[in-house]
Amino acid sequence: MSDRPLLELHDLVKHFPLGGGLVSQPRALVRAVEGISFTVARGESFGLVGESGCGKTTVGRLILRLIEPTRGRVVFDGQEIQHLDRRRMRPFRRRIQMIFQDPYSCLDPRLRVEAIVTEPLSAFARLDKAKRREVAAGLLEKVGLRTDDLAKYPHEFSGGQRQRLGIARALSLRPDLIVADEPVSALDVSIQAQVINLMGDLKEEFHLSYVFISHDLSVVEHICERIGVMYLGRLVELAPSDIFAGAPLHPYTKTLLSAVPFPDPRQKRRPVMMEGDAPNPLAPPPGCAFHPRCVEAGDICRRQVPAPSIVADGHMVACHAVRAGREIGPEGVAQESPR
Repeated sequence: MSDRPLLELHDLVKHFPLGGGLVSQPRALVRAVEGISFTVARGESFGLVGESGCGKTTVGRLILRLIEPTRGRVVFDGQEIQHLDRRRMRPFRRRIQMIFQDPYSCLDPRLRVEAIVTEPLSAFARLDKAKRREVAAGLLEKVGLRTDDLAKYPHEFSGGQRQRLGIARALSLRPDLIVADEPVSALDVSIQAQVINLMGDLKEEFHLSYVFISHDLSVVEHICERIGVMYLGRLVELAPSDIFAGAPLHPYTKTLLSAVPFPDPRQKRRPVMMEGDAPNPLAPPPGCAFHPRCVEAGDICRRQVPAPSIVADGHMVACHAVRAGREIGPEGVAQESPR
């Protein structure tokens, strides 16, 4: 098996123009993604987290070529795919599938389950109806549903069961990579655990790689080997999941972690507070986008965008305080690192 990553993103940028027309220029640009770069290895689960509006779903759609990048490269299994036409992109469509956030709107209410699950097979695989039904029945069993559910409609299922149907549909073409966009955010907590465990089991059985998009760090830590944190279109920290649990560095990451409920009531921890609201993506602040809400912001943070820097093996941070050799304390207080 090749050692090269399955997926590579290189300086990916996506701007959405507002206003304008055929002859007039757009009035403004929404800078949804600003220079994102990361890789996903074969068999790896990579988590992408951040607040609503940070651009993480846009990154997922760029990976799938549902939208086109403004610039940058998307490399899948050694092949640049960002400029492929429809015919040349077709072989990659079956190798990259998506699990959508809303288990209600992503399923056609007019179709029976058999048609929903086998729709990708009808488009990409030359199988007769009996074989497609056999494949669909097997997939339903894999995701914890029954064969007789093939004749039902989506409205006859609960939210968790509908998400299982979405997972079965994504698996029908035996993809190499699944982009899961907030796949459990619309589900009850108990059902979330079942779906997350199911996705972990299916990853091993089908030799899958995941790009797992979420705003919930506790969920992502459970299933992902590495995690990237986004803020206002930029990747501010990237590290193995165990580092996020024990030694995150970026102030924004610490704030996200402090908001995660801690299961042991005997252990207390002070929340790390952010000031103000998220900046307007139409008019992002100069310098570091996080500086208006960061208690550690200095003059350089207001003037210069921090460049990503490697602080340890596999641990990247884009923060002036970290680059200056300071360690951000657990309450967001900067301290000099020991020499």
